[in-house]
Amino acid sequence: MSDPDRWLPGVRRLDPESLGAVYDALSPALFRYAFRLLGDGRTAEDVVAETFSRLLAAIRNGWGPQVYLGAYLYRIAHNLAIDHHRQVASLPLEEADLVAAPAVQDEDEHARRFARQALWRLTPDQRQVIVLKYYQGLSNDEVAAALDKPVGAVKSLQHRALDALRRMLNGPEGGMERVA
Repeated sequence: MSDPDRWLPGVRRLDPESLGAVYDALSPALFRYAFRLLGDGRTAEDVVAETFSRLLAAIRNGWGPQVYLGAYLYRIAHNLAIDHHRQVASLPLEEADLVAAPAVQDEDEHARRFARQALWRLTPDQRQVIVLKYYQGLSNDEVAAALDKPVGAVKSLQHRALDALRRMLNGPEGGMERVA
């Protein structure tokens, strides 16, 4: 049982000590997760805050996680990141460029932006598997819980995602077309 799952009974009772422990334990990882998907610190902070707000609302309404608290929070954060990505994508091109691109980019930032672009060209499930497994270090069981899929499906998504990323990165001119 992971630490967040150990605190789940207290979280479900809205115990301030348990909620604080979960926030302290998971908010840095959720921030890194959102930042990797979005590339913007302020937006990642907003995603983390809204993730915990939605957890509290769900519990107050009698819902929320019964197991795998961490996976539940990652799922919320992922959905919020997708919503933000869709909002930026729906802006006129000039506005989207201002929101998505920092004013100055070094080589590392360029590489991170290229990696984010490649991740966004995967299917949503493939993207979530890659980020949760390789960036966040979750186990196959935890990723399966976050996606609400069997472990075998997670392994298959991982294989297809890695193959798609390989083709994107090795294809003509970086291949940056959507590969499913």
